[in-house]
Amino acid sequence: MTRGAGLDAGVKPYRRGMDDGEMRIGELAQRAGTTARALRYYEARGLLAARRDAHGHRVYGAADLGLVRQIRTLQEVGFGLEETRPFVECLRAGHEEGDTCPASLGVYRAKLAEMDALVAQVLAARARVAAQLTRAEAAVRALAGEAPPEPGCALAAVRDHAAPRPSHTPTGKEPHHARQP
Repeated sequence: MTRGAGLDAGVKPYRRGMDDGEMRIGELAQRAGTTARALRYYEARGLLAARRDAHGHRVYGAADLGLVRQIRTLQEVGFGLEETRPFVECLRAGHEEGDTCPASLGVYRAKLAEMDALVAQVLAARARVAAQLTRAEAAVRALAGEAPPEPGCALAAVRDHAAPRPSHTPTGKEPHHARQP
């Protein structure tokens, strides 16, 4: 069998003093799709607890992999790190899924309400932009002579002021600045 074909090449990682199922920080990071730095941050925030081996290296188990995957999954859909805490605590309490505890359900509800508010804001902004586009297109048509200008249209006033002005003032005299020396 060739390496990289999706099959186990029979090479085991160096794991002196570790039981089967245990892994060091680099392996956990790789398997969870994150970085060792992120894992240390989760540990500092109290979301992940590492055990230490005889040499002081962090050692993690399969349950820790599940915790990190839960955190990453929630973060990918917009949850903040602190919002993942109830899910992590649910898993630590022995539940197979991190979202089967009342606190986790409450976080889901709060996140949906937050998302609904954001969707409403985006829809309101979209409606304002659509209205501006409609007005602007009508103004462009009016300037092109396709339709009469709308009452109170600022662009119609600009168009009217852009028309050529007579070179004389209303008194019939030439303005001072227009006289030739």
